[in-house]
Amino acid sequence: MWLLVDTAARKIEVKKGETTLETLDSIAIGRGGAGNKTHRGDNITPFGSYRIGWVGERSNFRKFFGLTYPSVEDAESALQKGIINRTTYGRILTAHLYHQIPPQNTPLGGQIGIHGLGRANAKVHESFDWTHGCIALTNHQIDHLSQIVDTGTVVKIK
Repeated sequence: MWLLVDTAARKIEVKKGETTLETLDSIAIGRGGAGNKTHRGDNITPFGSYRIGWVGERSNFRKFFGLTYPSVEDAESALQKGIINRTTYGRILTAHLYHQIPPQNTPLGGQIGIHGLGRANAKVHESFDWTHGCIALTNHQIDHLSQIVDTGTVVKIK
């Protein structure tokens, strides 16, 4: 099982191999859209391949599936552009080599994940992209998704 987040279509496909088992529609993404994150606070939902690194059951957003952002690819690009230094790059690379959560406090940002609304306004969720770079679902959708995924699940964001 893995998840394909289609930011253009605003949906998540639950996949087994290449077969789509179900689709969760009407997701919200970062206020800055989706693309290549360049820094903390840019409100961009990052493109790339990640894994669910941790599950926060006591989140203000009902549930929070934290992603292993930044990836090695994110770090390589940031190093080449001078956004991060070699030490930070090494910390990110080492975390991935040992299947750990990469540092969440780098200039690239962190705490990117899939979450519910919690007590947020459902009308806002339906009206526009409102997150700081995360992928938001309704509380019903995040509860349903929690029955399907767990740490280690691959999440591809395009």
